[in-house]
This record gives sequence, C-alpha cells and structure tokens, in this order.
Amino acid sequence: MSKVRIYELAKELDISSKDMLNMLAALNIEVNSHMASIDSKLADAVVKQVELARQKVYAKHKKNDEQREGDGKKPRYNDKNRGDNRNGKKYSNNRNDNRGDNRGDNRGGDRRRDNNKKDFRNKNSSNEEFYKRNLDDDDNRNNRRDHKKRDKKPELEIFGPPVEKKVIQPNNKKKSRDKYKDKKYEDADVDFFEKTRLNKKKKTKKKEKDTNKEVVSVNEVVEIPESIIVSDFSEKIGTPVNLIIGKLIELGMMVAQNQPIDYETAELIATEFDIKIQPEMSKEELINDQFELDYEDKEEDLKPRPPVVTVMGHVDHGKTSLLDSIRNAHVRTGEAGGITQHIGAYTVNINGKKIVFLDTPGHAAFTSMRARGANITDISVIVVAADDGIMPQTIEAINHSKAANVPIIVAINKIDKPTANVDRIKQELLEEGLTPEDWGGNTITVPVSAMTGQGIDELLEMILLVSEVEELKANPDRKAVGVVVEALLDKGRGPVATVLVQKGTLKAGDEIVSGVASGRVRAMFDDKNKPIKKAGPSMPVVVLGLSDVPEAGELLYAVDDPNMARTIAEKRKEMIREEELRDRHKVSLDYLYDQIKAGEIKDLNIIIKGDVRGSVEALQSSLEKISNDEVVIKTIHTGVGGINESDVMLANASDAVIIGFNVRPNLAAIDLAKELEVDIRTYKVIYEVIEDVENAVKGMLKPEIKEELLGRAEIRETFKLPNNTMVAGVYVQSGKIVRNAQVRVLRDDVVIFDGNIASLKRFKDDVREVQAGYEAGMSIERFNDVKVGDVFEAYQMVEVQNG
Repeated sequence: MSKVRIYELAKELDISSKDMLNMLAALNIEVNSHMASIDSKLADAVVKQVELARQKVYAKHKKNDEQREGDGKKPRYNDKNRGDNRNGKKYSNNRNDNRGDNRGDNRGGDRRRDNNKKDFRNKNSSNEEFYKRNLDDDDNRNNRRDHKKRDKKPELEIFGPPVEKKVIQPNNKKKSRDKYKDKKYEDADVDFFEKTRLNKKKKTKKKEKDTNKEVVSVNEVVEIPESIIVSDFSEKIGTPVNLIIGKLIELGMMVAQNQPIDYETAELIATEFDIKIQPEMSKEELINDQFELDYEDKEEDLKPRPPVVTVMGHVDHGKTSLLDSIRNAHVRTGEAGGITQHIGAYTVNINGKKIVFLDTPGHAAFTSMRARGANITDISVIVVAADDGIMPQTIEAINHSKAANVPIIVAINKIDKPTANVDRIKQELLEEGLTPEDWGGNTITVPVSAMTGQGIDELLEMILLVSEVEELKANPDRKAVGVVVEALLDKGRGPVATVLVQKGTLKAGDEIVSGVASGRVRAMFDDKNKPIKKAGPSMPVVVLGLSDVPEAGELLYAVDDPNMARTIAEKRKEMIREEELRDRHKVSLDYLYDQIKAGEIKDLNIIIKGDVRGSVEALQSSLEKISNDEVVIKTIHTGVGGINESDVMLANASDAVIIGFNVRPNLAAIDLAKELEVDIRTYKVIYEVIEDVENAVKGMLKPEIKEELLGRAEIRETFKLPNNTMVAGVYVQSGKIVRNAQVRVLRDDVVIFDGNIASLKRFKDDVREVQAGYEAGMSIERFNDVKVGDVFEAYQMVEVQNG
C-alpha cells in the first residue's frame, strides 16, 4: 500500500503543514511530524473531509451573496464557473495557469504590481480559487510563488456528491465521533480553520486572565513553609518581588529572587505589608495526609495486643543477662566487648501471654537509641545493679521514660552478690523521684538475679499486671504501620530492617515505604530467625526487600501499590535534598563567621561507616561531644556498609579521617587511601574509637614528630663499583623512594641498618624519586652489606597529629 507524506498532502490541499498536523490531531490521527507518512486510503479520507468543509464554507458564502443581491448589493465574487465545477471537474495537483502567468508578469523588469488584479480575479476566479484566497486572507497570494503542476497524485473531486461523515483511524477501527468531539465546539463539523481562529481567541483571553494577579486580603492568613524562595513568597502574598527585595535590603540581606529566606524573615517582610502569615504544614505531614498513611482507628476495631517492654539501664548492670535469663538465650556472648551494640527485639511467651522485649545499650554513646526505645515502648524496665547503684545512664533512662510517659518498673539486679544493698538503691530511686511501692509510692521494684534466676517470675507477673491496667489495644485489620528498630546492610540479603509492628498486620508481599526507602516485603523472620508470612501488632520482625537502609526510628507503612511507595520515597528524598541545601547554605555562612571571629579555627572532619544505623548514630553523637574551644569535630558523612572508594575520595577532598565500626575497607579503597594518603581506622569496640579521637584532638593541639613511611623496594641484584661502593638494583614495590629520605634495610623483616640514601639513579641518571613499579639503582651511605632479597624501606620524619 502506497504512503503519502504529511507535507505533500498539505501542499496538495494548499494548506500549511502546521494546519494539516492540527487537523489530523482533531481527527484523532496521531502523527509525529510533517515528515511522517500515512497510507493513501487514509489520505483520501482526509481529502474528503477537507472538501466537505469547503463545501459548507462555499454554501455559506453563496447564501450570503444571494442575500446581498436581494438587497441590491454587488456579489463578493463571480459564480460564473460553478456549473462547470459541479459537472465533473476533478481536483488535481494542477495549479491555475493564470496564477503562474501573473507571477511571471510581476517578476518582469519593471516589477509593477498587477493593477488589473481585481478584474483578473473576477475573470479567472473559481470556487476553488475563492476558497484558497479566503483561506489565506491575502488578495495578492498569486504574486508570492509559482505553482507547478504535479500529476502523480490521484485526482479527487472538489464538489462531488455528499460523502458519509466518519473519522477513519489508522488501525481502521471505528470509533464514535462523540468520543473525540472537541469540548470547545458543539458542532464537530465546523471548518477546521475557523476552529483554529477560535482557539487563538480563547488563548488570548486566557492569557489576559492570567495576567490579573491575585491580591491577598488584609484579613487573610497565608501559610508559609519554613523556607521559601523569594519569588514564591511574592506570589503567595501578592506583592511585587522588587518591593520584597527592597525590604530585604533594608534588613541588610542581599537576596536574589531565586534564593530562599527562612520563616522568621518572611514574617518580618509580611508585617511590613500588613499581611498575616502562619507556618505551613510540614512536608512530612502533607505526605501523610495526601496518601493517608496513618489514621485513627475506631474503638470497636481495637483488640488487645502484647505489651512492648524496653529494658534500660547503665552499662554492665546486667540488662542483657537479665533478658537472657528470661528467654533462655545468650545474646551477650555475641556482642563485642560484652556490651550490647544494637537494639534487640525479642518475643517471650509467659503462661500463654506474649511480652515483647527491647534490649537497648547502656553505654553513654547510645543516648539516641535509648530515647528511641522509650518512645516505642509501653512499659519501661530499668535495671539497676544492687552493688553499684544509680549511675548517669540510669538517670538518663529514667528521664527518657518519664518524657515518654510510660510506666516504670525497676529491676534491682545482682542481689546474689555479697555487696548488694537493696535499701540503698531504693533511697537513690527516691532521690530521682521514683518512690518504691513498699515505701508508700507507686513505683514497682523487683529484686532479681540474672545469674540465679531469682525474682524473674515475679518481674514477669508485674509486667503482665501493668499491661492489663494500661489496656493496650490495636487494630489488626488494616494496613500495617510499624517503626524501624534497627537497620543494616547485609552482604547476602541487602537492606535488612528490624521492624516493630504497631498497627495492622504486615504480610509478605506488601508494598512498604520507610523514609526514603521503598520496596516489597520479600521475606519476614521472627526473633528466632524463623520465616513467617504475617506479623500483627506488637510483633518484632526482620523485613527484607527495601531498596535502601532506612533510618532507625523511621515509621514503616504498608501502602496500596509500588507506584505510591516510590512516589512517597521520592518526595521525601526531594525534601531531604532541599533541607541539605538550605542547611549547607547556613553552615557555610556560620563557618565563615566563626573563622573571622576565631582567627584560624582547627577542624577534624570525620567520615563514619558502620554495620548498622544505631551504632553510626551513637558514634557520631559521642565523637562530636569531644569538640572543644580549640578543635571542632565535624561529621561530614555517615553510612551503613563497607568503606569504598567514594568514601576515600570524599575524605581526600575534605581532609577527613575515615572511621569504620565493624566494617572494613575493600582492596580498591585501601589502594586509593594509600595513594591519596587518607587515614582509615577500623574498630570493633566503641571505647577505642572515642579514646583514639580524643588522642587525635590532643595531638592537634600539640603536634608531635612521627615517622611517615614513603615506600618499599626489594633488592633484585647487586653491583660493586671500582671504589668498592655497593650499588643495589631495586624494584619499587609500593609507595615511592625519595632521594633525600631516610632508609632502613630489612632482612627477613628485621632491621639491620638505618641511614640515608647516598644515590638514586635510573639509567645512569640521578633522579629525585622513583615510583612503585619501576626499577632503580640505589646506594646507602656507609653501608655496603646489601644482599639480594633485602628490602629498603624509605621513610621521613614529619610533624603529624596524634592518633
């Protein structure tokens, strides 16, 4: 089947390609450009549609002319040749010859305008010619271009018998015209070009309407976000942007219209224009409202649920041992240094009733993790060692529990020790505002021993009693809402999140979103690492399937479809990016101000990588507290997972130290760190990190002279010169050998000589240094006892920071 290009069809019908494309769009025929092709049958149908429209236009003008003749007026055009047209004249590619002649005359030597144009038009004009002139709205269109004959296209009737009106689709499927009827026109058969003209008018009116700016009423309250672009603020309060910028300049702020201002500044500006503003809902609240992620449940839908109990207290007071005794497991042996590094969530069955325990670290560094545990708990069990008393982290745990408004049960542990003093513990509790029940107060105290099991049953009974009084309920028949207790990046399973379900039931296959991470629940495991299909309220589960490691403490929502989950995650990412850009702008200004104020400030930039989020957060909080007036510690990046090349490059660009907690750098990162001289330190226990950084801070205050290793070279061959000097032919294995460096000679990893380099040559030329992978000749001052296989280790003494 032959094809016809759009621009050829437009030329044949004597209309522009743009109008042809618009007409095809109105007929619901999809084409990409004027170079596209359609089949000949479809082209014939388009031509017929155009001719039908032209017949209507002719009939309309004919009727008007008859009325004009009846009124004694002259017709606007000659109808002399109408009969010939109706009696079989075919539409072809042949242009009117007089047009070509007229154009040729106008291109003569004198280039005179055709003074007989009116007579010429009346003499030679046909209905076709009239329509073309009416279409172009140009009386002298004949003078513009030469129309050559084209006979290749099939001849089509201009004014033939009426054709049935239908829209022919490219796939030849019949569809109702009403479906594609343009809403702007009641009559689908109105001339296409008349539609175009009407469209232009409507667009003009719309444009005029848009130019009218909305003026804010004096009594109207405008909602403004925490940060807003000046131009957006101008639009919201209906005030010209130049006036706002003028007010900002008066306040001493040089801000452009595409830069942000904070809410306080916006409030000052709005006051100047007598406009009331109020803080806008946060983007997170808007996201929750938009997607209805959470809502209040009806009272009749609520059912009893197990209590969530958080075990808190000072480090090494026996929290984990107590929990081990309850669930007959030994978690403590798996923790580095005997300290709980991560939050653990466990379910225990007591006489057919479930209790969910959260074990939080007691070390001072894990303040945020204890606060998180208190916020998601129903009952707080604070463990105090009977032989040690209330310590700083114990007080902190009490304050967290009070702030979360949860009932407190005090477990006085280690009563089996001879030095235990229960009464002293109760006295200290009284000083902290917790009056024991046997002393007339309302704080339950239970003496226990995690080692012997004494008092464990009584403690569990008290927990169940308090939970009954609290009447803990939740709706299991709804989309799940939970909180991420802990999250990590597992090498084999990807992002893994420990989630405590708070509402609804989380099922395998559910679409979920948590913070900027989204995905589908691929698998779930309970606290005993057994696979499960669903988890109800107050049940801790390990969830696989998220796209990224969520932040600990983030809420996890089950949503309807993956598109919604991805949309929510992307909105949150955008929100975080905006906040980072805003904060970065503020921090840079503060930094400049601090530099000017302090003269020259010293910064220790650190990058923290860990195996789980909780440890990373704890490290960041502890290390930043080490800052003093002389040294400021800044965490420029944190992350979960191993140390990679990106971390090293970031550390190099920002002069940072990389700290890895329970993670190691890969080989590429090690090589790059050596090349860029980036300091990478890895640890397993949090105490060591803090001690090393404290030493580094002291070192920054008092620099010391230390040795810096430059490179190693292996002796491959030896040569004896006429002056009895031994020259070693070496191959540089790592780093570089520098001419003015000191060197030690190693034989079987034992230092046999330490001195200076006498000469360093390549191809008989003295060189300053030789990089790894190259060969060179070396001689050592006052040392000739070199042998093949010995190693030269080049180094220099430099002033470095302690750590």
